[in-house]
Amino acid sequence: MMKTSDFDYYLPKELIAQTPAEPRDSSRLLVYDRADGSIQHRIFRDITDYLKEGDVLVVNNTKVIPARIFAKRVLADGSLGEGDCEVLLLKRLDYNTWECITRPAKKLRVGTKLYFSDKLSAEVVGYKDEGIRDMKFAFDGVFEDILDEIGNMPLPPYITQKLKDKNRYQTVYCKTDGSAAAPTAGLHFTPELLDRIRAKGVQIATVLLHVGLGTFRPVKEENVLDHKMHSEYYRVDKENAAIITKAKKEGRRVICVGTTSVRVLESVAKEDGTVEACSGDTDIFIYPGYKFKAVDALITNFHLPQSTLFMLVSAFMGRENALRMYETAVGEGYRFFSFGDATFII
Repeated sequence: MMKTSDFDYYLPKELIAQTPAEPRDSSRLLVYDRADGSIQHRIFRDITDYLKEGDVLVVNNTKVIPARIFAKRVLADGSLGEGDCEVLLLKRLDYNTWECITRPAKKLRVGTKLYFSDKLSAEVVGYKDEGIRDMKFAFDGVFEDILDEIGNMPLPPYITQKLKDKNRYQTVYCKTDGSAAAPTAGLHFTPELLDRIRAKGVQIATVLLHVGLGTFRPVKEENVLDHKMHSEYYRVDKENAAIITKAKKEGRRVICVGTTSVRVLESVAKEDGTVEACSGDTDIFIYPGYKFKAVDALITNFHLPQSTLFMLVSAFMGRENALRMYETAVGEGYRFFSFGDATFII
């Protein structure tokens, strides 16, 4: 049995990054070579030293929405209840219905109505497990504009400091609204660094995965295989599918920026690593034993112990190697998680 505890490691709390590096590309970079197990310690902007002409860098251009909103319950007499209810928008199901994480979930039964503002209200229309509810929203105006007014960036709970600039929880290439969390490996790139990468003859391909519960839901089962991933929406268009497919056919490296890009490619790739334009929902769960079809190298941050993200990294480089790399990173004082440093696994 593959145990969740097999993917645990020791992390001092002081290494959990509370603020992003300034500038973005000044974060540290641990380079791990799978061929010989060697480790090098660099600065992220030095990543150009490890990229070469013909490489394809695959980025996720999803955009984080201010998905954390607060409401009052509407009581039977029409008055508003005491205390706030917290709602985190996870996944848009249709024009006005979202799958959400809610707190306190026990009070939010089907039929419960919520008041967010004069422009926004909602009703619980579906009951799911672990605080997850389907909510139908009514709004006066443009939904996204209302979120911009009343919503908060959905920072992970381990980040306790207030974010001064909400754009620092977005990649510089973000485009399509819909994520409940940032694809954080991309936070290290600046427009200038991307220009330097292109100047080396590296192509940049974009895919889309709206980050939701499937990416960051904790693994609570003892047996890894008992964990069920929630689905997340993805899209690969014709132009970028062609870029990736041509690279695979010509034996050039496909390098994913972040685990979300990995999950997109491995969801759609054929056995030879080629991909076609498509969209849909993926609940792919990648853990040791998985055979990668499309991904040749990975740029990613350091992930939570016992998380599906650390399991994906372990699948890509081997569990013992991943644990050794993380032990090294802890010893060297690397910063961990969303606003932390990065690793390039080649």
